[in-house]
Amino acid sequence: MQIPDALWRVTAPDAAPAERLEGDLAVDVAIVGGGFTGLRAALAIAEAGSTVAVLEAGDVGFGASGRNGGQVNPMLPVAVPDDLHKAVGPTYFERMAETSLRSADDLFDLIRAYQIPCDARQKGWIRVDHCRAARDVSRRNATLWNSHGADFEFLEREDVERLTGARGYATGTLSARGGAVQPMALVRGLDRVVRAAGAQVFSFAPVKNMARRDGRWHLDVAGHAVTAETVIVATNGYSDSLVRGLKKSVLPLYSTQMATDPLDESEIGPILPEGHTISDTRRLIMYARREPGGQMCFGGIGFDNLRGGVGGFGWIERDAPETFPSLKGVTWRYKWSGHIALTEDRVPHLHEPAPGLICGLGYNGRGVAMSHVMGRELARCALGTPAEDLPFPVTKIPAYKFRAPQVLGAGLAMAALRLRDQMEWKSEA
Repeated sequence: MQIPDALWRVTAPDAAPAERLEGDLAVDVAIVGGGFTGLRAALAIAEAGSTVAVLEAGDVGFGASGRNGGQVNPMLPVAVPDDLHKAVGPTYFERMAETSLRSADDLFDLIRAYQIPCDARQKGWIRVDHCRAARDVSRRNATLWNSHGADFEFLEREDVERLTGARGYATGTLSARGGAVQPMALVRGLDRVVRAAGAQVFSFAPVKNMARRDGRWHLDVAGHAVTAETVIVATNGYSDSLVRGLKKSVLPLYSTQMATDPLDESEIGPILPEGHTISDTRRLIMYARREPGGQMCFGGIGFDNLRGGVGGFGWIERDAPETFPSLKGVTWRYKWSGHIALTEDRVPHLHEPAPGLICGLGYNGRGVAMSHVMGRELARCALGTPAEDLPFPVTKIPAYKFRAPQVLGAGLAMAALRLRDQMEWKSEA
Protein backbone atom coordinates (compact mmCIF):
# COMPACT_ATOMS: atom_id res chain seq x y z
CA MET A 1 0.00 0.00 0.00
CA GLN A 2 1.36 3.43 -0.94
CA ILE A 3 1.47 6.05 1.78
CA PRO A 4 0.49 9.45 0.31
CA ASP A 5 3.19 11.37 2.08
CA ALA A 6 6.82 12.31 1.77
CA LEU A 7 9.49 10.26 3.51
CA TRP A 8 10.73 13.58 4.87
CA ARG A 9 7.59 14.15 6.93
CA VAL A 10 7.79 10.66 8.39
CA THR A 11 11.46 10.82 9.41
CA ALA A 12 11.82 14.50 10.41
CA PRO A 13 11.75 15.66 14.03
CA ASP A 14 8.37 16.94 15.17
CA ALA A 15 7.49 20.46 14.11
CA ALA A 16 7.25 23.23 16.68
CA PRO A 17 3.62 23.82 17.70
CA ALA A 18 1.91 25.88 15.02
CA GLU A 19 1.07 29.45 16.00
CA ARG A 20 -2.01 31.10 14.52
CA LEU A 21 -2.59 34.79 14.05
CA GLU A 22 -5.29 35.71 16.54
CA GLY A 23 -5.53 39.47 16.07
CA ASP A 24 -4.15 42.48 14.25
CA LEU A 25 -0.39 42.97 14.14
CA ALA A 26 2.16 45.67 13.27
CA VAL A 27 5.78 44.77 12.42
CA ASP A 28 8.73 46.26 10.60
CA VAL A 29 8.80 43.44 8.02
CA ALA A 30 6.10 40.95 6.99
CA ILE A 31 7.23 37.87 5.07
CA VAL A 32 4.82 35.94 2.89
CA GLY A 33 5.95 32.31 2.75
CA GLY A 34 7.28 30.02 5.47
CA GLY A 35 9.83 27.98 3.52
CA PHE A 36 13.60 28.20 3.31
CA THR A 37 13.62 31.66 1.70
CA GLY A 38 11.18 33.29 4.08
CA LEU A 39 12.62 31.74 7.23
CA ARG A 40 16.21 32.59 6.28
CA ALA A 41 15.16 36.19 5.66
CA ALA A 42 13.32 36.29 8.98
CA LEU A 43 16.39 35.05 10.85
CA ALA A 44 18.60 37.80 9.49
CA ILE A 45 15.99 40.48 10.12
CA ALA A 46 15.28 39.35 13.69
CA GLU A 47 18.97 39.16 14.51
CA ALA A 48 19.36 42.72 13.21
CA GLY A 49 16.85 43.87 15.82
CA SER A 50 13.82 44.53 13.61
CA THR A 51 10.39 43.07 14.24
CA VAL A 52 9.33 40.47 11.69
CA ALA A 53 6.42 38.12 11.11
CA VAL A 54 6.35 35.13 8.76
CA LEU A 55 2.93 34.42 7.25
CA GLU A 56 2.58 30.89 5.88
CA ALA A 57 -0.63 29.78 4.14
CA GLY A 58 -0.20 26.15 5.23
CA ASP A 59 2.11 24.70 7.82
CA VAL A 60 5.81 25.52 7.84
CA GLY A 61 7.61 23.77 4.98
CA PHE A 62 4.36 22.91 3.18
CA GLY A 63 5.74 23.92 -0.22
CA ALA A 64 8.92 22.95 -2.01
CA SER A 65 11.09 23.44 1.08
CA GLY A 66 9.55 20.37 2.68
CA ARG A 67 9.15 18.34 -0.51
CA ASN A 68 12.36 18.79 -2.49
CA GLY A 69 15.07 16.24 -3.17
CA GLY A 70 17.33 17.53 -0.40
CA GLN A 71 20.37 17.78 -2.68
CA VAL A 72 22.65 20.71 -1.97
CA ASN A 73 24.11 21.52 -5.38
CA PRO A 74 26.52 24.47 -5.51
CA MET A 75 25.87 25.55 -9.06
CA LEU A 76 23.34 27.55 -11.04
CA PRO A 77 21.76 25.54 -13.88
CA VAL A 78 23.02 27.91 -16.57
CA ALA A 79 25.25 25.90 -18.91
CA VAL A 80 28.29 28.15 -19.29
CA PRO A 81 29.63 31.39 -17.81
CA ASP A 82 28.60 33.28 -20.96
CA ASP A 83 24.95 32.36 -20.29
CA LEU A 84 25.13 33.91 -16.84
CA HIS A 85 26.95 36.94 -18.21
CA LYS A 86 24.21 37.40 -20.79
CA ALA A 87 21.45 37.03 -18.18
CA VAL A 88 22.76 39.47 -15.57
CA GLY A 89 25.36 41.63 -17.31
CA PRO A 90 28.98 42.34 -16.44
CA THR A 91 28.32 44.11 -13.14
CA TYR A 92 26.63 41.12 -11.51
CA PHE A 93 28.33 38.26 -13.32
CA GLU A 94 31.25 37.77 -10.92
CA ARG A 95 29.04 38.30 -7.87
CA MET A 96 26.47 35.71 -8.89
CA ALA A 97 29.09 33.20 -9.99
CA GLU A 98 30.86 33.49 -6.65
CA THR A 99 27.59 33.47 -4.71
CA SER A 100 26.29 30.31 -6.38
CA LEU A 101 29.57 28.41 -6.12
CA ARG A 102 29.75 29.28 -2.41
CA SER A 103 26.07 28.55 -1.71
CA ALA A 104 26.52 24.96 -0.51
CA ASP A 105 29.32 25.92 1.87
CA ASP A 106 27.17 28.76 3.20
CA LEU A 107 24.27 26.42 3.93
CA PHE A 108 26.37 23.81 5.71
CA ASP A 109 28.03 26.61 7.72
CA LEU A 110 24.56 27.84 8.75
CA ILE A 111 23.48 24.35 9.81
CA ARG A 112 26.63 23.92 11.91
CA ALA A 113 26.38 27.39 13.45
CA TYR A 114 22.84 26.82 14.71
CA GLN A 115 23.25 23.08 15.28
CA ILE A 116 20.19 22.18 13.21
CA PRO A 117 19.61 18.38 13.26
CA CYS A 118 18.87 17.55 9.62
CA ASP A 119 21.21 14.69 8.62
CA ALA A 120 23.47 17.19 6.86
CA ARG A 121 26.40 15.65 5.02
CA GLN A 122 28.74 17.37 2.60
CA LYS A 123 30.04 14.27 0.84
CA GLY A 124 29.92 15.62 -2.72
CA TRP A 125 27.59 15.69 -5.72
CA ILE A 126 28.19 13.59 -8.84
CA ARG A 127 26.61 14.50 -12.18
CA VAL A 128 26.90 11.55 -14.55
CA ASP A 129 26.84 11.81 -18.36
CA HIS A 130 24.09 9.88 -20.16
CA CYS A 131 25.87 9.82 -23.55
CA ARG A 132 29.13 10.80 -25.24
CA ALA A 133 27.75 14.07 -26.57
CA ALA A 134 26.60 15.02 -23.07
CA ARG A 135 30.05 14.11 -21.72
CA ASP A 136 31.76 16.40 -24.21
CA VAL A 137 29.45 19.31 -23.42
CA SER A 138 29.64 18.69 -19.68
CA ARG A 139 33.43 18.60 -19.60
CA ARG A 140 33.77 21.67 -21.77
CA ASN A 141 31.36 23.60 -19.56
CA ALA A 142 32.93 22.34 -16.33
CA THR A 143 36.33 23.47 -17.54
CA LEU A 144 34.93 26.94 -18.16
CA TRP A 145 33.38 27.06 -14.69
CA ASN A 146 36.62 25.81 -13.14
CA SER A 147 38.27 29.01 -14.37
CA HIS A 148 35.85 30.81 -12.02
CA GLY A 149 36.61 28.56 -9.04
CA ALA A 150 34.13 25.69 -9.39
CA ASP A 151 36.74 22.98 -8.63
CA PHE A 152 34.93 20.28 -10.60
CA GLU A 153 36.71 16.93 -11.01
CA PHE A 154 36.24 14.56 -13.94
CA LEU A 155 35.39 10.90 -13.33
CA GLU A 156 35.94 7.95 -15.66
CA ARG A 157 33.94 4.72 -15.78
CA GLU A 158 35.78 2.91 -12.97
CA ASP A 159 35.22 5.77 -10.51
CA VAL A 160 31.64 6.33 -11.63
CA GLU A 161 30.79 2.69 -10.99
CA ARG A 162 32.68 2.60 -7.68
CA LEU A 163 31.23 5.83 -6.28
CA THR A 164 27.67 5.53 -7.56
CA GLY A 165 26.78 1.93 -8.37
CA ALA A 166 24.84 3.33 -11.33
CA ARG A 167 24.71 1.57 -14.70
CA GLY A 168 24.62 3.15 -18.13
CA TYR A 169 27.00 6.02 -17.33
CA ALA A 170 30.64 5.94 -18.38
CA THR A 171 31.79 9.35 -17.14
CA GLY A 172 30.80 12.11 -14.75
CA THR A 173 31.73 15.29 -12.91
CA LEU A 174 32.24 15.57 -9.16
CA SER A 175 31.64 18.67 -7.06
CA ALA A 176 33.13 18.05 -3.64
CA ARG A 177 31.20 21.00 -2.17
CA GLY A 178 27.83 19.34 -2.79
CA GLY A 179 25.89 17.24 -0.35
CA ALA A 180 22.50 16.50 1.13
CA VAL A 181 20.12 17.40 3.94
CA GLN A 182 16.83 16.05 5.22
CA PRO A 183 14.81 19.01 3.93
CA MET A 184 11.80 18.80 6.24
CA ALA A 185 14.11 18.44 9.23
CA LEU A 186 16.02 21.49 8.02
CA VAL A 187 12.95 23.68 7.56
CA ARG A 188 11.53 22.64 10.92
CA GLY A 189 14.86 23.20 12.62
CA LEU A 190 15.23 26.60 10.98
CA ASP A 191 11.72 27.47 12.15
CA ARG A 192 12.77 26.85 15.75
CA VAL A 193 15.94 28.92 15.29
CA VAL A 194 13.96 31.79 13.80
CA ARG A 195 11.47 31.82 16.67
CA ALA A 196 14.30 31.73 19.20
CA ALA A 197 15.76 34.81 17.51
CA GLY A 198 12.53 36.70 18.16
CA ALA A 199 10.63 36.36 14.89
CA GLN A 200 6.96 35.46 14.87
CA VAL A 201 5.98 32.57 12.60
CA PHE A 202 2.30 32.05 11.86
CA SER A 203 0.92 28.95 10.16
CA PHE A 204 -2.40 28.76 8.29
CA ALA A 205 -2.15 32.50 7.73
CA PRO A 206 -2.86 33.09 4.02
CA VAL A 207 -2.42 36.64 2.76
CA LYS A 208 -5.57 37.42 0.79
CA ASN A 209 -4.54 40.85 -0.51
CA MET A 210 -2.35 43.80 0.34
CA ALA A 211 -2.09 47.49 -0.45
CA ARG A 212 0.22 50.37 0.40
CA ARG A 213 -1.26 53.35 2.25
CA ASP A 214 0.34 56.16 4.25
CA GLY A 215 3.84 54.73 3.78
CA ARG A 216 3.01 51.25 5.12
CA TRP A 217 1.77 47.98 3.69
CA HIS A 218 -1.61 46.71 4.86
CA LEU A 219 -2.19 42.98 4.54
CA ASP A 220 -5.43 41.07 4.95
CA VAL A 221 -4.44 37.81 6.63
CA ALA A 222 -7.40 35.50 7.10
CA GLY A 223 -9.52 38.41 8.32
CA HIS A 224 -6.82 40.02 10.46
CA ALA A 225 -4.92 43.19 9.61
CA VAL A 226 -1.13 43.10 9.47
CA THR A 227 0.79 46.28 8.74
CA ALA A 228 4.48 46.53 7.88
CA GLU A 229 6.96 49.00 6.46
CA THR A 230 8.33 46.29 4.17
CA VAL A 231 6.87 43.09 2.71
CA ILE A 232 8.99 40.21 1.43
CA VAL A 233 7.24 37.74 -0.86
CA ALA A 234 9.00 34.36 -0.73
CA THR A 235 6.59 31.99 -2.45
CA ASN A 236 8.65 30.70 -5.42
CA GLY A 237 6.73 27.95 -7.27
CA TYR A 238 3.66 28.57 -5.13
CA SER A 239 3.32 32.22 -6.15
CA ASP A 240 -0.23 33.33 -6.88
CA SER A 241 -1.92 36.59 -7.87
CA LEU A 242 -0.89 38.46 -4.70
CA VAL A 243 1.83 40.32 -6.63
CA ARG A 244 0.82 41.19 -10.16
CA GLY A 245 2.77 39.23 -12.76
CA LEU A 246 4.83 37.19 -10.30
CA LYS A 247 3.13 33.86 -10.96
CA LYS A 248 3.49 34.28 -14.70
CA SER A 249 7.19 35.11 -14.46
CA VAL A 250 8.10 31.48 -13.80
CA LEU A 251 7.29 28.13 -15.39
CA PRO A 252 5.90 25.67 -12.81
CA LEU A 253 7.12 22.08 -12.92
CA TYR A 254 7.15 19.31 -10.35
CA SER A 255 9.90 17.61 -8.45
CA THR A 256 8.59 14.01 -8.31
CA GLN A 257 10.10 11.56 -5.84
CA MET A 258 9.69 8.16 -4.32
CA ALA A 259 11.40 6.36 -1.47
CA THR A 260 11.63 2.95 0.13
CA ASP A 261 11.58 1.75 3.70
CA PRO A 262 15.03 0.71 5.00
CA LEU A 263 16.58 -1.80 2.59
CA ASP A 264 18.81 -4.82 3.07
CA GLU A 265 22.51 -4.35 2.40
CA SER A 266 22.18 -6.54 -0.69
CA GLU A 267 19.74 -4.02 -2.14
CA ILE A 268 21.28 -0.69 -1.15
CA GLY A 269 24.90 -1.60 -0.45
CA PRO A 270 26.33 -0.99 -3.95
CA ILE A 271 24.55 2.37 -4.32
CA LEU A 272 26.41 5.61 -3.49
CA PRO A 273 28.50 3.83 -0.84
CA GLU A 274 30.47 6.94 0.19
CA GLY A 275 27.42 9.14 0.64
CA HIS A 276 27.48 11.19 -2.56
CA THR A 277 24.32 12.46 -4.17
CA ILE A 278 23.78 11.85 -7.89
CA SER A 279 21.97 13.36 -10.85
CA ASP A 280 22.49 13.03 -14.59
CA THR A 281 22.67 15.08 -17.78
CA ARG A 282 19.40 13.97 -19.34
CA ARG A 283 16.92 16.66 -20.31
CA LEU A 284 14.53 15.08 -17.81
CA ILE A 285 17.06 14.40 -15.12
CA MET A 286 17.09 11.67 -12.54
CA TYR A 287 18.45 12.34 -9.07
CA ALA A 288 18.99 9.96 -6.21
CA ARG A 289 20.46 9.50 -2.74
CA ARG A 290 20.55 7.01 0.08
CA GLU A 291 19.51 7.97 3.57
CA PRO A 292 21.42 7.28 6.79
CA GLY A 293 18.54 5.00 7.83
CA GLY A 294 18.98 2.78 4.76
CA GLN A 295 16.12 4.17 2.68
CA MET A 296 16.65 4.83 -1.02
CA CYS A 297 15.26 7.98 -2.68
CA PHE A 298 14.88 8.41 -6.43
CA GLY A 299 13.38 11.37 -8.28
CA GLY A 300 12.81 13.20 -11.54
CA ILE A 301 10.74 15.92 -13.18
CA GLY A 302 6.96 15.78 -13.40
CA PHE A 303 4.08 17.81 -14.76
CA ASP A 304 0.41 18.61 -14.25
CA ASN A 305 -1.63 15.74 -15.58
CA LEU A 306 -4.64 17.22 -17.37
CA ARG A 307 -6.76 14.39 -15.93
CA GLY A 308 -5.77 15.54 -12.47
CA GLY A 309 -2.73 14.74 -10.35
CA VAL A 310 0.94 14.74 -11.23
CA GLY A 311 2.45 12.90 -14.19
CA GLY A 312 5.93 11.43 -14.36
CA PHE A 313 5.97 8.83 -11.60
CA GLY A 314 5.81 5.96 -14.07
CA TRP A 315 9.02 7.16 -15.67
CA ILE A 316 11.04 7.22 -12.47
CA GLU A 317 9.64 3.83 -11.40
CA ARG A 318 11.01 2.35 -14.62
CA ASP A 319 14.30 4.25 -14.44
CA ALA A 320 15.25 3.35 -10.87
CA PRO A 321 16.01 -0.38 -11.38
CA GLU A 322 17.63 0.34 -14.76
CA THR A 323 19.96 2.81 -13.07
CA PHE A 324 20.54 0.74 -9.94
CA PRO A 325 19.93 -2.97 -10.73
CA SER A 326 19.89 -4.01 -7.08
CA LEU A 327 16.64 -2.04 -6.66
CA LYS A 328 14.71 -4.37 -8.97
CA GLY A 329 11.61 -5.52 -7.14
CA VAL A 330 11.85 -3.15 -4.16
CA THR A 331 8.69 -1.49 -2.86
CA TRP A 332 8.52 2.26 -3.32
CA ARG A 333 6.42 2.99 -0.28
CA TYR A 334 6.43 6.79 -0.39
CA LYS A 335 5.63 9.00 -3.36
CA TRP A 336 5.34 12.77 -3.35
CA SER A 337 5.88 15.90 -5.39
CA GLY A 338 6.29 19.66 -5.03
CA HIS A 339 6.35 22.70 -7.27
CA ILE A 340 9.63 24.08 -8.57
CA ALA A 341 9.90 27.35 -10.49
CA LEU A 342 11.94 27.88 -13.66
CA THR A 343 12.87 31.33 -14.87
CA GLU A 344 13.34 31.91 -18.57
CA ASP A 345 17.04 32.80 -18.17
CA ARG A 346 17.59 30.03 -15.56
CA VAL A 347 18.88 32.36 -12.85
CA PRO A 348 17.12 33.49 -9.64
CA HIS A 349 15.23 36.76 -9.78
CA LEU A 350 14.97 39.58 -7.23
CA HIS A 351 12.26 42.19 -7.83
CA GLU A 352 11.04 45.35 -6.12
CA PRO A 353 7.78 46.10 -7.96
CA ALA A 354 6.73 48.81 -5.49
CA PRO A 355 8.38 50.73 -2.64
CA GLY A 356 8.91 48.39 0.28
CA LEU A 357 7.77 45.29 -1.65
CA ILE A 358 10.52 42.78 -2.38
CA CYS A 359 10.20 39.42 -4.13
CA GLY A 360 12.77 36.65 -4.64
CA LEU A 361 12.17 33.43 -6.56
CA GLY A 362 13.20 31.13 -9.40
CA TYR A 363 15.77 28.60 -8.19
CA ASN A 364 15.48 26.32 -11.22
CA GLY A 365 16.01 23.09 -9.31
CA ARG A 366 18.84 24.43 -7.12
CA GLY A 367 16.62 25.71 -4.35
CA VAL A 368 18.02 23.97 -1.28
CA ALA A 369 21.15 26.10 -1.33
CA MET A 370 20.07 29.11 -3.40
CA SER A 371 16.87 29.77 -1.46
CA HIS A 372 18.91 30.40 1.68
CA VAL A 373 21.18 32.77 -0.23
CA MET A 374 18.13 34.60 -1.59
CA GLY A 375 16.55 34.81 1.86
CA ARG A 376 19.70 36.35 3.29
CA GLU A 377 19.89 38.90 0.47
CA LEU A 378 16.19 39.76 0.68
CA ALA A 379 16.77 40.54 4.35
CA ARG A 380 19.73 42.77 3.51
CA CYS A 381 17.59 44.60 0.98
CA ALA A 382 14.76 45.04 3.50
CA LEU A 383 17.24 46.35 6.06
CA GLY A 384 18.49 49.05 3.71
CA THR A 385 21.39 47.60 1.73
CA PRO A 386 21.52 49.49 -1.60
CA ALA A 387 20.47 47.45 -4.62
CA GLU A 388 23.84 47.93 -6.27
CA ASP A 389 25.53 46.14 -3.35
CA LEU A 390 23.48 42.93 -3.66
CA PRO A 391 24.69 39.86 -5.59
CA PHE A 392 21.41 39.69 -7.53
CA PRO A 393 20.30 42.49 -9.83
CA VAL A 394 16.98 44.06 -8.87
CA THR A 395 14.86 43.76 -12.01
CA LYS A 396 11.32 44.30 -13.25
CA ILE A 397 9.04 41.26 -13.12
CA PRO A 398 9.26 39.67 -16.58
CA ALA A 399 6.62 37.62 -18.33
CA TYR A 400 7.73 34.06 -19.14
CA LYS A 401 7.25 33.89 -22.90
CA PHE A 402 4.78 31.30 -24.19
CA ARG A 403 4.14 30.15 -20.65
CA ALA A 404 0.51 29.08 -21.13
CA PRO A 405 1.12 26.64 -24.01
CA GLN A 406 4.15 25.23 -22.21
CA VAL A 407 2.08 24.55 -19.12
CA LEU A 408 -0.74 22.99 -21.11
CA GLY A 409 1.59 20.94 -23.31
CA ALA A 410 4.06 19.92 -20.62
CA GLY A 411 3.10 16.25 -20.72
CA LEU A 412 3.55 15.86 -24.46
CA ALA A 413 6.74 17.94 -24.50
CA MET A 414 8.27 15.91 -21.69
CA ALA A 415 7.33 12.65 -23.36
CA ALA A 416 9.22 13.77 -26.48
CA LEU A 417 12.24 14.85 -24.43
CA ARG A 418 12.21 11.57 -22.56
CA LEU A 419 12.22 9.62 -25.81
CA ARG A 420 15.33 11.48 -26.96
CA ASP A 421 16.97 10.94 -23.57
CA GLN A 422 16.23 7.24 -23.57
CA MET A 423 17.55 6.72 -27.10
CA GLU A 424 20.82 8.44 -26.20
CA TRP A 425 21.12 6.73 -22.84
CA LYS A 426 20.48 3.24 -24.18
CA SER A 427 23.07 3.76 -26.92
CA GLU A 428 25.71 4.17 -24.19
CA ALA A 429 24.62 1.33 -21.90
